[in-house]
Amino acid sequence: MFDLQGYGELVLKGFGLTVAVALLSLAISTLLGMIGAVAKLSKSRVARTIAGVYTTIIRGVPDLVLMLLIFFGGQMLVNDIGDWMGWEYIDISPFIAGTLTIGFIFGAYMTETFRGAILAVPRGEIEAGHAYGMTGPQTFFRITLPAMVRHALPSFGNNWLVLAKTTALVSVIGLHDMVYNAGAAGFTVKKPFTFYLLAAGLFLVITATSDIALRWTNKRYSSGVRKA
Repeated sequence: MFDLQGYGELVLKGFGLTVAVALLSLAISTLLGMIGAVAKLSKSRVARTIAGVYTTIIRGVPDLVLMLLIFFGGQMLVNDIGDWMGWEYIDISPFIAGTLTIGFIFGAYMTETFRGAILAVPRGEIEAGHAYGMTGPQTFFRITLPAMVRHALPSFGNNWLVLAKTTALVSVIGLHDMVYNAGAAGFTVKKPFTFYLLAAGLFLVITATSDIALRWTNKRYSSGVRKA
């Protein structure tokens, strides 16, 4: 049942691509999440409104629908602009489209994660920074950001694990990731269960490894903190 008939290397190649998509998407979502959290907590009504609309729409529409909308709609928009500018047809890479889409989707979840973590930082610590003459950005990067990490880690870790599994969606837009290659190999040798089981096992490797790393990180940032 577990005879891969020479297609194991193909699945492992897709595994590497899946990990790359996941890590790049995580970086994008973390950046967007931090920007969104700061916007939601800012004094600017416009910034709060934009961030609120972003998180509401993203969290209300299924990930697969967003993936298709952004991939095909984004391709049409780029080429419409290209036609107006006199450019030739632009074919957007599924890798770029998939990475940006997943990063954009999970940026909304990271926004709420970071917003809650910032609110969990004791107000007195922030006021102490201002009392020492720190500017707003200095207070944020020297006091708020390091202190919020411990509060954000549990939700951040959960978002990462879900994000890693969501990368399977990029197969629907033609990216030859692990799921796509496993499906192609299974169809070729007529053993879909074997290859999808292999893909499931490799996803489990990602999540199990991530869980160990997250536990270690959480323990490190919780050092010296008294538990209730």
